[in-house]
Amino acid sequence: MTKNISVCLSFDFDAMSVWLTTMRSRSLSTLSRGEFGKVGTERLLDVLRDRQVPSSWFIPGHTIETFPDLVQRIADAGHEIGHHGYCHENPASVKPDEERAILERGIACIRRVTGKAPIGYRSPASDLSPASVRLLTEFGFLYDSSMMANDFTPYYCRVGDDPRTDGPYIFGKEVDLVELPMDWSLDDWPYFGLHWPAHHVGLRTPDEVAKIWSADFDFLHQRMGEGVFILTMHPQIIGRGHRILMLERLIDYMKGHAGVTFRSMREVAAAWRAAHPL
Repeated sequence: MTKNISVCLSFDFDAMSVWLTTMRSRSLSTLSRGEFGKVGTERLLDVLRDRQVPSSWFIPGHTIETFPDLVQRIADAGHEIGHHGYCHENPASVKPDEERAILERGIACIRRVTGKAPIGYRSPASDLSPASVRLLTEFGFLYDSSMMANDFTPYYCRVGDDPRTDGPYIFGKEVDLVELPMDWSLDDWPYFGLHWPAHHVGLRTPDEVAKIWSADFDFLHQRMGEGVFILTMHPQIIGRGHRILMLERLIDYMKGHAGVTFRSMREVAAAWRAAHPL
């Protein structure tokens, strides 16, 4: 079987925004965990440069304005910058007008760095409102990466779903917005994140996580032979030394397989849409 596997390394550079808005903390100690994202980003840029791997970064406007020089380095290195809110606001927790304003503000921040509007979006907390898909199509996004209805195969997003409980779920109409699915099992935060108030102690060893991630990759490569493998990572999480070493080993492992290409998510979404017109 001829293999055609795309590997997408994606990084949510939340920095302090996730602690300020999602976790609603003002503790200097807690906020310093987000600040470590700067250290992690610098290490990740070295890894990606040394292994000549493209990647996609989803960066809140708040992070762009806080670390403008570092975000510019990401863009100058050729990595994609996608939308991730302004200050990591959950779209499902704000009104439609607020969601629109957040999209506009985040786009403006990214445009100042790259000179153009982003075409990729990942929702903070991977949560979407009933208005999100319509707004993303209105603003001209190519793809979203917040949903989980598949694992290794892109699909088109829908509008008009009716999530009723008195009868079967009613599926809406597909629209021209590609979904590049993510999943919490391929996200570093559940395994490595530590958050005492939520009683989440995710201090797993890198070897444990590497086994899970590589096994999913093996299933895609051996059983399916074609698809996209998307990892979601956070510089403040994956950027710790022992986890960087694990990521390097995993990249080398996947590079050692036939028919595997590392691509940005915008490249994968554009190619899939061209091959599967709506």
